[in-house]
Amino acid sequence: MKKPNFITFLIGFVVVVGAFSVIKHFYMQPDFADGEKAPDFMGILPDGNAFKLSQLQGQYVLLDFWGSWCGPCIRESPALVALYHKYDGKAFKDAAGFTIVSVAIDKDKARWAKTIERLGLSWPYQLMDPVSSLRFFDSPIANEYGVKQVPTKFLINEKGLIIRIDPTLEEVDRFLQEKL
Repeated sequence: MKKPNFITFLIGFVVVVGAFSVIKHFYMQPDFADGEKAPDFMGILPDGNAFKLSQLQGQYVLLDFWGSWCGPCIRESPALVALYHKYDGKAFKDAAGFTIVSVAIDKDKARWAKTIERLGLSWPYQLMDPVSSLRFFDSPIANEYGVKQVPTKFLINEKGLIIRIDPTLEEVDRFLQEKL
């Protein structure tokens, strides 16, 4: 019986890792395509008022799924804050404005509130989508959007249609700049 050599092992390892990466990539993608209607949802804002995504129809909305425990989310927060301030109150050719709706997939409400304050996330639409286990993202709004990792973003147009899935903040900035 021929003993497997190192090259055979290495090729097998690369194939397995590659297959895992491809499968993980497709599994982690949200369940929507550009042009689909953004599902409406309801949540409670930190001030206790009810909020529905459909209330923002007529505006561009960046729906941002994040977590107070998420390193990449925390690192991108200064750019997100800058984007919000750059376009807050602006009039667009085909939309009444721009806002961000942040949906935190979190277990600890106090930590979530403290992180919002610490990072200066000043837009009014902050929601917590409570989970029992962060490992499985088992929360109502995240499930509705097929979110399996954070950060995940959806850019929604004035008609309530998803126009970009997981855009970079630079892509959102370019898109909004073209629409001014």
